[in-house]
Amino acid sequence: MSKTLDLGCGPQPKNPYSCLEVYGIDIRSYDNPNILVADLATEQIPHQNNTFDVVTAYDFIEHVPRIIYNPNRRFPFVELMNEIYRVLVPGGLFYSHTPAFPAPAVFRDPTHVNIITEETFPFYFDDNYRWASMYGFYGKFKLEAQTWHPNQINLITIMKKL
Repeated sequence: MSKTLDLGCGPQPKNPYSCLEVYGIDIRSYDNPNILVADLATEQIPHQNNTFDVVTAYDFIEHVPRIIYNPNRRFPFVELMNEIYRVLVPGGLFYSHTPAFPAPAVFRDPTHVNIITEETFPFYFDDNYRWASMYGFYGKFKLEAQTWHPNQINLITIMKKL
């Protein structure tokens, strides 16, 4: 795999698949030309279609609202999943490492506005169900793996773009 994009990366994008090129997006600016600034709750991923072999999200998805009104109703989490699908190459992987229910840490942080469960990705974004399509999800993913991190706080989900 040659290119990875880490969402909500902070000053150092993560690269779990040891890709050759590493890019990031964060809400804050860093002195790194490979990290772009964007608020992914309200903006698109600032990259072209079919660009990345891997997109990662470590401790990020839980900060993206499920629904907002401004003044029209939008579904930022679903929109973000569409964006992830858009920038992945066919067969590319989405890797999520997210605090999930029932871990108490999910509720401690007041900026956690999107509670993830073991059923979120398989039922709403996997091609078998795609329940998120009723909210505008157009992508097609296959759930490759889903496990709990040894800390029993973070759910690790890997999905493949079909």
